[in-house]
Amino acid sequence: MIDTHAHYDDRRFDSDRHEIINAVKTGGVEKIINAGATIKSSRASLDLADKYDFIYATVGVHPNAAEETPEDTIEILAGLLKNKKAVAIGEIGLDYYRNFSSRESQRYWFKKQMDFAADMKYPAVIHDRDAHGECLETAKQYSGRLSAGVFHCFSGSVEMAGELVKLGYMMSFGGVVTFANAKTSIEVIKSIPPDYIMLETDCPYLAPHPHRGKRNDSGYLPFIAQKIAEIKNIDVEKVIAVTTENAKRCFGV
Repeated sequence: MIDTHAHYDDRRFDSDRHEIINAVKTGGVEKIINAGATIKSSRASLDLADKYDFIYATVGVHPNAAEETPEDTIEILAGLLKNKKAVAIGEIGLDYYRNFSSRESQRYWFKKQMDFAADMKYPAVIHDRDAHGECLETAKQYSGRLSAGVFHCFSGSVEMAGELVKLGYMMSFGGVVTFANAKTSIEVIKSIPPDYIMLETDCPYLAPHPHRGKRNDSGYLPFIAQKIAEIKNIDVEKVIAVTTENAKRCFGV
């Protein structure tokens, strides 16, 4: 299995980071993509990638941090991409739920980083929360310009998912699909081909049922794979095989 979106640089892993990472590796997790959310966390993600051969990193600025992002950020990201363990630009996008940054600044840095990903031919890891229409329109503008793109922790509609499939974007799903109120996510997974689905945890957030509310880690990926197998009515081994190949194709790992 490949965890396509994790945050092992988060302070909640400070007390036992090494132990947890080694445990999930021996538990069947082949690779982990650790997602950057600020310049600081992008650097921390690369530090983890340099330390562990099975960890890779994305570099980018999350919409929640857009307001405080310096103008030389693209130059800084370009420097970080010199590290061969950097595999994507992200996580970037729009978050109209938290609104920690103004919508204007979020849009500005989303476009700047999408332009950068397109110019550099890197995948984009897109965060979309309560901004489905704008994120879809942006995805349309960059379709064919990116090497790949994924909407992480996808929360849009069946109709939006269908549009993204036509555009060639992947969608990744985490613990939310196991929640009792995950009706829309279940309908989306039913509707899209397996070739467009990847697994993620977004750890330490969003632990799946029956561990909801606890600190999440990549060891919980089997709960997500099993739920997707139930939804698609296919063997869990096939879900694991297909999503692993999808992740390798998307991120080039």
